[in-house]
Amino acid sequence: MTASTTSNKNINIKQKKTSKTPSGHGRDVVKKKSAKNPLVDVLETPSFDLNDSQWFLNRELTWLEFNRRILHEAEVTRTPLLERLKFIAIVSVNLDSFFMKRIGGFKQQIGAGMSELTLDGRTPLQQVRECHQVIRDINAHKEEVLKEVLSLLSPKGIVIESYATLTSQEKIDLREYFYSSVFPLLTPQSIDPAHPFPFVSNLSLNLLVTLKYPTSRDVSMARIKVPVGLGIPRFIRVVDRVDHFIPVEELITNNLDLLFPDMQIVTCELFRVTRNSNTEKDEDQADDLMAMIESELKERKFAPIVRLEIVQGMVPLHRGRLAAELKLDEDHDVFDVTGMLAMRDLFELADLDYTRLHDPQHQPIDNTQLHSKSNIFHIIRDVGSILLQHPYESFSTSVERFLHEAATDPKVRGIKMTLYRTGSESRVIDYLILAAQKGKQVAVVIELKARFDEAANIQLAEQMEQVGIHVTYGVVGLKTHCKVILVVRQDYQGLRRYIHIGTGNYHAGTARIYSDIGLLTCDEAIGQDVSELFNYLTTGFMSNRNFKKLSPAPRFLKKTLLQGIEREITYSVQNGGGALIQFKMNALEDGDVVRALYRASQAGVKVDLIVRDTCRIRPGIPGLSDNISVVSIVGRFLEHARLYYFRNGGKEVYYLSSADSMKRNLEARVEILCPVEAPDLMQELRTILDTQLNDRCSAWDMKSDGSYSQRSCTNEDTPCGTHQQMINHSEKRQMALTKEKNTNGRGHV
Repeated sequence: MTASTTSNKNINIKQKKTSKTPSGHGRDVVKKKSAKNPLVDVLETPSFDLNDSQWFLNRELTWLEFNRRILHEAEVTRTPLLERLKFIAIVSVNLDSFFMKRIGGFKQQIGAGMSELTLDGRTPLQQVRECHQVIRDINAHKEEVLKEVLSLLSPKGIVIESYATLTSQEKIDLREYFYSSVFPLLTPQSIDPAHPFPFVSNLSLNLLVTLKYPTSRDVSMARIKVPVGLGIPRFIRVVDRVDHFIPVEELITNNLDLLFPDMQIVTCELFRVTRNSNTEKDEDQADDLMAMIESELKERKFAPIVRLEIVQGMVPLHRGRLAAELKLDEDHDVFDVTGMLAMRDLFELADLDYTRLHDPQHQPIDNTQLHSKSNIFHIIRDVGSILLQHPYESFSTSVERFLHEAATDPKVRGIKMTLYRTGSESRVIDYLILAAQKGKQVAVVIELKARFDEAANIQLAEQMEQVGIHVTYGVVGLKTHCKVILVVRQDYQGLRRYIHIGTGNYHAGTARIYSDIGLLTCDEAIGQDVSELFNYLTTGFMSNRNFKKLSPAPRFLKKTLLQGIEREITYSVQNGGGALIQFKMNALEDGDVVRALYRASQAGVKVDLIVRDTCRIRPGIPGLSDNISVVSIVGRFLEHARLYYFRNGGKEVYYLSSADSMKRNLEARVEILCPVEAPDLMQELRTILDTQLNDRCSAWDMKSDGSYSQRSCTNEDTPCGTHQQMINHSEKRQMALTKEKNTNGRGHV
């Protein structure tokens, strides 16, 4: 099975007339002596202008292409049916967020008259137009995929009914439900000269109703907000048919006579709006950061609308009036939908309890080094460092256990932690509060500006402050995106630092579906560095801070990566090859990193990139990137871990990081890059990289024009992708531990 998609225009590769090098690649080659070693011939960089826009793919378009790959998971037969429905919902959520964040931002730039070109040579307006075109295509494809999935679910007893197909008794039963449970929540709003056009909330479903008295020719108009999310599901069960549903908007539409008695309904049309979420202010000018964020949230509620979705077939006059009232360009900002609006609500159906229609249940194992009930700090001290792999290993019996024991251990003196996102299911806040109540010193750096989690983080900050936790908000002008816990404990030889560093958020929910890596360690140098990091976060002063092992952004992380790339270039040139770079990340967007990787490829360095979504680099261009490969892994879990590997002349260097190779992460956030040095842990990271690079099922290879092709799966009936292989690896580790425990038990007896 193969599939391919194209995200950017085919490139016209401009090169000078080339000669063949011994490696067979066409290049203009000039040999010169190395300044450091005159005995070594160095190949001068071929004649490519690495600032030329043609060597860079577009950030937004490559991210949208990632959503095509997600949607492909909803098409393939090996994906269970309700999981296919889930992937459709995921794409829908992603596109909503894209309009709120990215299109909203571009609209602001266009409104401000900005026309600065991106690395790939596009203006904000060009990006909006091209993104709109791709999104319309994705939406059309999504609608077709949904039709197919629903047709396959119908024989399984899961059906989205049309109101017209219901029996008379079913309509009566649903009318009673409507009157008792939905009707009280509805507030029709007239639209006429005496009533201005009503406020329409972000992502809400709305009915535009035209009606008149039977004896009158005059037509009135009203808007009704569909009350999804107020205890009312999007899909209402049909009585006596267990998993047959009717969309709530159809239920409302067919019972409008209760809202408008004695009136004739002329039309009833569904629409939905998306508002810009880019309402961030300059925190340098803020006297009170929390008050500023609260103000931003209020402004976001009333922010300009950037998209109007309507059901195809809306009366043209109504379509035009909505666009005008909402201040939108009818030709570009209005999206006609032939099927269902707000497909994100399909999560309701995707969660139905049909075991055979879901992926096989996955139960994370306990990390094999944490299986003991001994004090977790004794375990870490004895082992030195422990690598955690989520979701294959349990978050609750590792990270949450680490915090819980820190809260209850009488020898623990203090806890410091960064908090970007967490969730209601996580016990993180409970354990921090418990620690404070037990008299421990607890300090939390919470990022109030974590997009879409601002309100939750404000509430958490207030909750923690009420019990005496010292809460700060990081460095002015920088988001705190690193994931770090520092526990200071009174050990028998004095105070010792115990640290957790992760690639993912302290969120129990996402830890079950995001693929992330964490490190538990008591390494003295890392502990000292983490103390320096927290001192920086709470004071904002970075000058004269010495870091022995960690490389924090924005000052050191990017420099460390670029130096690592340069080191591989030097080795390759001096030794005629043998250098290797392997990066795994969510996004590769930073221009400096892309240029450095191009130069590495030109110097003969093999560069393997595992990039989940956004990727600016073009692999496989003769003379420029023929040594670069780009792979995207899409499957059951969301790839979220960041790993950076350099062969380093055989003295291998592995880093885990909270940062993607994006300009914002490397230059405008507090992130960390942490080395993993224990040989057994390095081997675990090698397994992760090799598994993904050799994946034959869920891997997609990028071509030089930015399109992707999926590798063929050798056995459709046996999942062979990365995520199933990693599940198998974790289960084998657990079985080996169980076997060892049983053997030791028999020997003792």
